[in-house]
Amino acid sequence: MCLEQFSFLSWQLAKLKEAQSKNIQLLFIVVRIVKLNFNLQEGKQKSMKIPTIAYLSAEGKLSSSCKTKIPEKSLLKGYRIMCLTRHNDERMITLQRQGVISFAMSSKGEECCAVASAAALKASDWMYPQYREAGIVFWRGMSVEDYVNHMFCNAKDIILGRQMPNHFGSRELNIVTVSSPIGTKIPHAAGSAYAMRVKKEKNVAICYFGEGASSEGDFHVGLTFAAVRKAPVIFFCRNNGYAISTPTSKQFGSEGVAPEGIGHGITTYRVDGNDFFAVYETVLNARKECIQGKGPVLIEAMTYRMGAHSTSDDPSRYRDDKECRKWEKRCPILRLKRYLEKKKLWNEEEEKKLQKKIKQEVDAAIAAAKEVLPPSLETLIQDVYFAPTPRLREQLQELKRFFPGRQ
Repeated sequence: MCLEQFSFLSWQLAKLKEAQSKNIQLLFIVVRIVKLNFNLQEGKQKSMKIPTIAYLSAEGKLSSSCKTKIPEKSLLKGYRIMCLTRHNDERMITLQRQGVISFAMSSKGEECCAVASAAALKASDWMYPQYREAGIVFWRGMSVEDYVNHMFCNAKDIILGRQMPNHFGSRELNIVTVSSPIGTKIPHAAGSAYAMRVKKEKNVAICYFGEGASSEGDFHVGLTFAAVRKAPVIFFCRNNGYAISTPTSKQFGSEGVAPEGIGHGITTYRVDGNDFFAVYETVLNARKECIQGKGPVLIEAMTYRMGAHSTSDDPSRYRDDKECRKWEKRCPILRLKRYLEKKKLWNEEEEKKLQKKIKQEVDAAIAAAKEVLPPSLETLIQDVYFAPTPRLREQLQELKRFFPGRQ
């Protein structure tokens, strides 16, 4: 018996002395509680093992256990967008190194999580991305030019340079702007999903975040609210192995994030985040459950961040190349490509055409973005109130004195 259990038992025995008329009944309560405590301690030592849903092998072979039929059109679109996302990320990192843009983040190795999940949702569903979900904006129709303008934070940036690069959003596409502090969108997604339920809308909200966000209080607040209110929200956790430099082994005591969803009373799935079929099917089923009024769903997608956390990070300081090379063999783009080739839906000629087209499109967008001026200083005081206040106008005039010549 540990010290905590002994103290707990002593407290119960003290209560026993105060209730002489209920000696027998209270004694039974003490015995049952202590027995329960021992059982809980024993259970704590056993790690909860949750199976991982996976259908597509590294060689591109699809398991017969996959029952969901994904339209060929969606598979080809998904492959093209993952390739576009990868190439665009690489170009943005190069531009940052050259001093052309200020900052960049890559979703290399995690493209499938965003693209396959977006493919399984409706355009009317609301998305709350983090900064590695560039694939969702391309899936929903944002042009490469619009995305690159955002990365340049120029006057054509939809957000007018008010956010860091990679902090995209689009009111027209039902994509809420990314928030730099991790986890803050989890309660927002839960709240908006509950509003959908109240209004009897047949839509869901999906919130993307990394496993590091599960260490934030907003994670538990959002899951608790959604579970109690049966909000139609999908919590999509990308477990990519690291919260910047902190490995998963130092992030939580449970066996991953999935057990935490179960602890909140939420239907939970663990899926191979690099498997297009597994992610698509899991999100598709999760959406059905939400629409049917069964409450929220947590999905833990097991993947890997093949690049640095951001252009401000050096991953060689906390992980070795062997680890990266191991995951390169499970690259989501290569896996889907091999499947498409096996099904005669793709070939090397198509691949060359695609890569050439992507390069031309991104190059053209970059060239155009370089010609666009930064947002005017006037935009700094717009959209704060219905109309700029006298104090804001005063601040603007003061700012203009520091930047003569800026429009």
